[in-house]
Amino acid sequence: MPANLRTASAVSAVPAVLAGVLLLAACGSESAAPGGDGRVRAEALCPSEFAQNGSRASGTPTPLALPSSDGTTGGDVKVTGLYAWGSGSGCGADFSADFEVTNSGTEKAAYTVTLGFFSASGTIVDHVERTVAAVGPGRTVKGTAGLGASMGDASDVANVKVEKVRSVPADEASSASGPCPASGFHLYADDGDAAMGLRAVGLHLVNCGTRPYRLDGYPKLEPLDEEHDSVDGVRILQGTDRISTGLGGAGSPQPVVLQPGEAAQATLAWRNTTTFGEPVDAPYLRVWAKSGAGPVTVVPELDLGTTGKLGVGAWVKDESVRGDAGAPPRPTVTP
Repeated sequence: MPANLRTASAVSAVPAVLAGVLLLAACGSESAAPGGDGRVRAEALCPSEFAQNGSRASGTPTPLALPSSDGTTGGDVKVTGLYAWGSGSGCGADFSADFEVTNSGTEKAAYTVTLGFFSASGTIVDHVERTVAAVGPGRTVKGTAGLGASMGDASDVANVKVEKVRSVPADEASSASGPCPASGFHLYADDGDAAMGLRAVGLHLVNCGTRPYRLDGYPKLEPLDEEHDSVDGVRILQGTDRISTGLGGAGSPQPVVLQPGEAAQATLAWRNTTTFGEPVDAPYLRVWAKSGAGPVTVVPELDLGTTGKLGVGAWVKDESVRGDAGAPPRPTVTP
């Protein structure tokens, strides 16, 4: 079964990445107290994914000045500190950044924050994504993002910027693993590739409950814009064959019964062709697995161009998943 396609530059969550994303929920404040030599003493936390010997205790990171630019603030997220960690610090990170998420909305929300670490010359060194699991209205949660092995020259990091912020209602947040939601299933979107303007994203549903879960038909979809408002003028097509053939989402719906630990998938497909008119971008997609199911909001970053069409395949059983085998592989789709 094909999975999904997306622009090569997209920075978003995929199953493999989701498993490694650090979930932050009201983690402790880091009160960095400079010593006489300019180094931070004792209370700056090493990012947990880089902590050595199973401890988040800090060493002696060196605080770096944050340039006074708008890039350190984006939406509800603000970068509050940038640190360089030496080899003797007791932390496996080269650099780390502290940030704060303040929920300015009226309901509890889960945030996905993408930070960009930049060199002194302004070139990107690497991107780091962190998920803050649940932030109440008006609340502020602190987080830390670490940078280890990187795409560029880590020794030249001099700035960090908020590149992208995505938020969804906490009770609609997608998940690929972890505690089983009250719904009895995990539902998430994978990441994929891009090919000649064709996009195809896989929706995955894993029965993490204790009873069989039945599907029969197409997931219901509602594209949402950056303000979480419904996007008008998008035609949801049943089947993907009117977008492109060979995507595996063109068959008629068949009953699917998932035993605990088993999974199903459905394919989303669209093209980002732009002709006359206003291009449509819908970063969020609200998904109902079936009639009567509660919604789950995923972030496939739909760039529909001016086509106004989004194809969706019927749910099919994912035979590659057995019990707790985890997320399915993601093959490349060629248009």
